[in-house]
Amino acid sequence: MTTSISTSSVTAGLREQAAALAAGTVTSQQLTEQALARIAATQPTLNAFRVVLADRARAAALDADRRLAAGERAPLLGVPVAIKDDTDLAGEETRFGCRGPVPPATADAEIVLRLKAAGAVIVGKTTTPEIGQWPITVGDDFGATRNPWNTAYSPGGSSGGSAAAVAAGVVAAAVGSDGAGSVRIPAAWTHLVGIKPQRGRISTWPDPEAFNGLTVHGPLARTVGDAALLLDVLTGNHPGELHQPPRPERPFVEATERDPGRLRVGLALNPPWVAVSRRLDPDVRVPILRLGRVLEDLGHEVLHRRMPWGPIGPLFMPYSMSGVRAWTKRFPRGHPLDHRTRENATHGAVVRPLLPVSKAGVRAYRAWMRRVFAQCDVVLTPTTATPPLPVEAIDGLSNIETDRVVAGACPYSFPWNVLGWPGVNVPAGFTGAGLPVGATLLGPENGEWGLLQLAAQLERVERWQDRWPA
Repeated sequence: MTTSISTSSVTAGLREQAAALAAGTVTSQQLTEQALARIAATQPTLNAFRVVLADRARAAALDADRRLAAGERAPLLGVPVAIKDDTDLAGEETRFGCRGPVPPATADAEIVLRLKAAGAVIVGKTTTPEIGQWPITVGDDFGATRNPWNTAYSPGGSSGGSAAAVAAGVVAAAVGSDGAGSVRIPAAWTHLVGIKPQRGRISTWPDPEAFNGLTVHGPLARTVGDAALLLDVLTGNHPGELHQPPRPERPFVEATERDPGRLRVGLALNPPWVAVSRRLDPDVRVPILRLGRVLEDLGHEVLHRRMPWGPIGPLFMPYSMSGVRAWTKRFPRGHPLDHRTRENATHGAVVRPLLPVSKAGVRAYRAWMRRVFAQCDVVLTPTTATPPLPVEAIDGLSNIETDRVVAGACPYSFPWNVLGWPGVNVPAGFTGAGLPVGATLLGPENGEWGLLQLAAQLERVERWQDRWPA
C-alpha cells in the first residue's frame, strides 16, 4: 500500500487515502476540496448527489486534520465518503427520492454515528429513486442520475447516486442500501464491488428493521479491500434492532488477504420465476461464463447448476409492498408522490395481512435453500439479466409496465434479500458497446468472510480496479 498520493489524483482508494492521511502526505482538507470540486464538475452530467454538504464537510475535514496532527488515528480519519439519501443525518432532510420539503432528521442514523466515529468526512447524500423501488435512479425531485461509463444509460438503482459517485472517482467509497439488489445492481452496472451483507450485520437504526427485514445497508467501492474496510467500519448494531447476527471474530478486511483454498462454485444462470420474460442477454451470459473459466483456472471446481428458486416471488411481495406503504406514512398527507408509489402503497395495505404467512414461508424456504450449500461453497449468478438500461427506460410508464421492465432486467437479486444472506457483486466484464456487467457471489448465512476471500482472489487476476470510465 502506497502512503504517498497526489492531491490531484482521483484514483486513490479508501485504504490508500487513509494511509496517506496517517502518514501526513496529504490533508483531509485537500482530499475534501478535491471531492467537492469533483462533485461540482460532475453534477451537471452525472447528477449523483441530492444534496452537497460542503460547509459541514469542510468543518469535519478541518477537525480531522487537527486530530491527525495530534497523533490520533481512526480507520477513516479524514477520508471523504458519501451516504445515500435514505439515511438520517441530523439537520438534513431524508427524502429517499421523494419531493420535498420534509422535516429534517433530528438525529444521526446509527451508520452515520459509526462513520463519524471512524473519522469519515461525509460530503453529501446521494440520489435514489422514490423509496428505492426501481433499478433506475430517476425522480421528480432531482431528475436523472447517469452512468459514468455512458451517460445515456442509468447507473442502476436504487443506490445509483452512490455508485455513480464512486465509479467516477468523486469519492473512493460510498454507502448504499439493498432491498432487492439495490447495492449489487448499480455495482454491476458501474464496474464496482458492492456488498449486500448478512441481515443485521450493519445497523438500520432508527428502524428496528428496514422493509420488514428485506433492506440492509452495504458498501460500494472499486476494490474488495476498500469495500471490506467500509463494511468493518459499519458493522454493529443498536440494542433496539431486531436482527443481530454474531459479530465477526476478525475484521473483514483480513479476509481479503487470505487465500480461499479450493472451493466448489455453483454456476447458475437460471433466474427466479417472475411473471415476465426473463431472457438472459448474451452480453451478460458470455462474461459470466468467462468468469467461471477464470475460477477454474484458479483451481476451483465449477459446477453448472440450476438454482431451486421455488416460489420466492409471492413470498417477497408482502415484505416489499408493505414496506413501501410504511415509508409513505412518514410523509404528510397529500405529499406529492409518483403515481406508481401511490399504487404500490395501496397494494401494500392489501398484502400486509399476508406478511406473517410470508415470514413463516421464508423460514421453510431458508431450510430448503441451505441444501444448495451442502453441494456448493459459493454460488455464482448474473447480477442482472441485461446490461444497463437507458436512463429513460421507465419514463411515463404505468405501474405494471414499469414492473415488467424492472423484473425483466433484474430478476436475480431479490431472493437473497428474502433469505437475509450475504452476496457480493464483482465486475464481470463489458458488453461490446463498453457497458459494464456484473456477477454475484452468493453465500450462506453469515458467509461474508468466504465471499470476500474469493472476490479478492478474483480481483488479483482480473485487475478490474485498473479500468476507469473515460
